[in-house]
Amino acid sequence: MNPGQPCAKILVVDDEPDLEALISQKFRRQIRQGLVTFLFAHDGQEALESLSENRDIDLVVSDINMPRMDGLTLLAKLEELADRPTTIIVSAYGDMANIRTAMNRGAFDFLTKPIDFVDLETTIARTLRHVEALREGRRRQSLAERAHASLARYFSPNLAEQLAGDASGLELGGHRRDVASLFTDIAGFTSLVESLDPTQLAEILNGYFAELTDVVFAHEGTVAKIVGDAIHVLFGAPGDQPDHAARAVACALALDEAAEAFRVPWRERGIEIGMTRIGVHAGPAIVGNFGGGRYFDYTAYGDTINTAARLENANKAFGTRICVSESVVIRAGQFRGRPLGDLLLRGKQEALRAFEPLTEAVYDAASLTRYQEAFAKLEAGEAAALPSFAALVGLRPDDGVAAYHLKRLLNGSNGTRIEIR
Repeated sequence: MNPGQPCAKILVVDDEPDLEALISQKFRRQIRQGLVTFLFAHDGQEALESLSENRDIDLVVSDINMPRMDGLTLLAKLEELADRPTTIIVSAYGDMANIRTAMNRGAFDFLTKPIDFVDLETTIARTLRHVEALREGRRRQSLAERAHASLARYFSPNLAEQLAGDASGLELGGHRRDVASLFTDIAGFTSLVESLDPTQLAEILNGYFAELTDVVFAHEGTVAKIVGDAIHVLFGAPGDQPDHAARAVACALALDEAAEAFRVPWRERGIEIGMTRIGVHAGPAIVGNFGGGRYFDYTAYGDTINTAARLENANKAFGTRICVSESVVIRAGQFRGRPLGDLLLRGKQEALRAFEPLTEAVYDAASLTRYQEAFAKLEAGEAAALPSFAALVGLRPDDGVAAYHLKRLLNGSNGTRIEIR
C-alpha cells in the first residue's frame, strides 16, 4: 500500500469481537492517509450481504470457523459471483486441512491464528498488488476488445486483431508507403436514390456494403473510406504486403463478381442497380491516422489515390467495369487482361496506360489473342486496325471495348492515346 494508490476496500469476516478494534488501531495510519478502508462482518452470511451492498470491495479476509456460515461455505458462494473478490483465508495453524481446502476453492493466500499483524499487513499489501495486476489485465483486455471492435470496421479480422494488440501502427500522423489503391462506385446510383424510399435504400446499401467489405477482408484489404455508395480500399497499409498489387487485382475481380450477383435479386424485385465500376492504381502514398484523438480516420493521400479514383471513372468511356493502371500490372507480376489505351486523365500531363483484367470464363484465350493483335495494329497506326476491330465486334457484339475503338477509328481517330474527362 503506497501513497498515491487509490483507496483499497477490504472486507474482514470474523466473529472475534475485538478484531475490528485491533485492525482499526494497527492500520490507523493507512486509514487516515486514505490508502485503505475496512468493512467488517461477523459470519459468511453477513459478508454476502455486505458484498451485495458494496460492489467495489477489492479483498476479503475471512476466518474459516464462524457461526451461521463458515469461511469454506463463503468461498463456495463467492465462486458463484460474476466479479469474485480476491480472498485471504485465516485459520488456526493446526487446521491445515481446511486451509488446503480453502486454497483449492480459490483463496489467494492464508494466515494462521493468532494473527501476526506485521504478517497481516505484508500479506494484504502483496494481495492488493495481485488485485491491481488483475484489474490492469482486465482493463487492457477491455481496451483491446473495444479497439478490435472499432478496427474491425476498417481492417480484415486477422489484421484488426493484430492492431488491437499493438496499435502503434495507427498512431496519429502519416508515413509514405507503396500501396495499391482501389475505388468502387455504383453507376447511376444518385438517380436511383431519388426513386427509392429510405427503407429500401438502407436495405440495398447495407446488403451491398456487407457483401463487398467481406470480399475486401477476404483479400486482407483495408477499407479506408465509405462515402455514399463508393468504397476506397487500400492494400499494402497499414501492414506490409509485398503482393499488394496482385491482391488488389484479385480483389477487384472478386468484387466485380459479387457486385454483379448482388444486382440479380434486386432486378427480380423491379429495382435496377447500376454496375459497380472499379479503378486500381499502385504507387507511393502518404497513409496514416489523421484527424485527432477523438476522430479516427485511417486514410491515404497523394497522386496514387487520385489516379485510382480517375481510373474508376474511366470505365464510363470504355463500358468496362474494372480499369487498372500499368503500374498495377507490372507490380502484380502474373496478369491476365488486355490494354485499353494510353489515357490522359484530367489534371495529368502524361498519359497512363490502362488495362482491363479478365478471367478465362469471361474472355477466352482466342478472343484475347485477337484483341491483342488488333490493339497492336492500333498502337502502330496501321490501317488494318479498323477491320480487325470490326471483326472483333462481329464475333463479340457485347464487347464494349472493341466497339469503342472501332467507333474512334470510324470517326477518324487513331493511335492509343485517349483523353478522359
